[in-house]
Amino acid sequence: MEVTRIFDLLPYYEEKFKPKDDVIASKENGEWVKYSIRQYREMADSISYGFLSLGVQPGDKIAQISPNRVEWNIVDMAILQAGAIHVPIYPTISESDYKYILNHAEVKYVFVSGMELLRKIQHILPEVPSLLGVYTYKDHHELKHLSELVELGNANRAPELLGKRKASVHPGDIATVIYTSGTTGNPKGVMLSHNNIISNFKACAHIPTFGEEAKAISYLPLCHVYERMLNYLYQYDGISIYYAENIGTITDNMKDVHPQILSTVPRLMEKIYDKLVATGHKLKGPKSWIFWWAFHLALRYELNGANGWFYEFKRRLYDRLVYCKWRDAMGGKIEIIVSGGAAMQPRLGRMFTCAGIHILEGYGLTETSPVVSVCDFRENGIKFGTVGPVIDGTQVKIAEDGEILVKGPGVMLGYYKEPEMTKESIDGDGWFHTGDLGHIEPEGQLKITGRKKELFKTSFGKYVSPQPIEEKFKESLFIDQIMVVGENQKFAGALIVPDFAFLKDYCKLKEIEFSTPAEIVANDRIRKRLQAEIKKYNKLFGETEQIKSWELLDHEWTLESGEITPTLKLKRKFLHAKYKEQIDRLFK
Repeated sequence: MEVTRIFDLLPYYEEKFKPKDDVIASKENGEWVKYSIRQYREMADSISYGFLSLGVQPGDKIAQISPNRVEWNIVDMAILQAGAIHVPIYPTISESDYKYILNHAEVKYVFVSGMELLRKIQHILPEVPSLLGVYTYKDHHELKHLSELVELGNANRAPELLGKRKASVHPGDIATVIYTSGTTGNPKGVMLSHNNIISNFKACAHIPTFGEEAKAISYLPLCHVYERMLNYLYQYDGISIYYAENIGTITDNMKDVHPQILSTVPRLMEKIYDKLVATGHKLKGPKSWIFWWAFHLALRYELNGANGWFYEFKRRLYDRLVYCKWRDAMGGKIEIIVSGGAAMQPRLGRMFTCAGIHILEGYGLTETSPVVSVCDFRENGIKFGTVGPVIDGTQVKIAEDGEILVKGPGVMLGYYKEPEMTKESIDGDGWFHTGDLGHIEPEGQLKITGRKKELFKTSFGKYVSPQPIEEKFKESLFIDQIMVVGENQKFAGALIVPDFAFLKDYCKLKEIEFSTPAEIVANDRIRKRLQAEIKKYNKLFGETEQIKSWELLDHEWTLESGEITPTLKLKRKFLHAKYKEQIDRLFK
């Protein structure tokens, strides 16, 4: 059968693939809870019957606030089958954003993972007049539980009515409204149709080099369209999905599951890189020599044997001695890691690909469902430092000012209740203006060079794009986060958040005494070492782009403290306001 609405994936899966007990799985109380396709379908149907019994109408908005778990998928399908619209919400946003989204979307029902999340929203629920009920996935006596909705559905089964409701859903209908946090103002509700998302995962479905025998590990939030689309793709390809408990347990979960594919953001790859470096520093004698020879060989990796036969000979040798252990630490079977959400440092792609783990970097936005381009295994499909070729069916052109414009079946229907904002983003010819800057490489890959709104001009009239500078400086083991500033100033400066985990190890190695992060960043030896790092990376940039003044901060930037978005992008306006005093000092 053909998949034209997202919920068509369920009968499609049952028809096309062999039965297995782990179509989707998540860990509860230390055990993996698995669902076959029949269990998945039956529970989704029961919840859909429950929705119909509650009087849910086509177009009603139903929200989920939950970390990844199998119930997320099941409720997602149940919502869509009933003709309703799914509004996924991050579990980590502010109270004001919860209140805005629930009211703006006029949400009728909310599903939360448990009491912890319910406490975050409980006192604002009376201020949401459209709300009719709240359900939880974890059993709490004072709350309605998902099982109650399942029981309601089973007691009021209506196959004909559900069949009619499903038949009334068209590919162009809204499937979901996803609120993007943005870096300023209220969240924007991106309206995506069934066809928007389906066209995207079908265009990417050829990328996995394996089929229904494979497993994927999933830890990025399903409320973000990146991970959600990939979960649909896995189901379209018959790949089993296992949800990691959290970012802290992902390594152990991978050793349990032995996945072939993982989707991630560059930050996780950077952390893995840092751990490898830390491991290398602990080795002694011949083991240390072999590790570092293998490590530095990997950083020089080029595709298609371009480094010559002797390099490839050494690579095969080090694969048996070193690289196989890297793969074992990730479950032993990992073949593909898809990276998105932010720019990835090319050295990470080189290193892990050399070790037999293909890093496929991609680019997209919520408004494009999301993938615009992604590396793949076709000719010229991978080039380090790029985000791969544009996916089939999508068009990209570069405007005169360098902005990336996108047209195709993945481009959103618009922003919910914001027609003027939609017109500003999608021009009369149907081109979506991404706000990102880039160009097309000679071999056809897309390369991102910055963010249009982030460009600033120095007092000498020179434009500076901070993102490429920041990404390069973050290659330093000493630097966790950095924001380059300098609007209308004579030179560029930077706020720097050091990698405190690395710095603590460094201090112990160098016998530098400290008791707090503030003492570390105030230490003269540490500051001199940071200055040496800045000098090293400044050599890679022109005079205008070099960091001439910097401020070292004594605390991390987090989602909870407001400096970064849920997709780990810098909230530059917020940072400029919060650190105005420090930024002013940079230019005195």
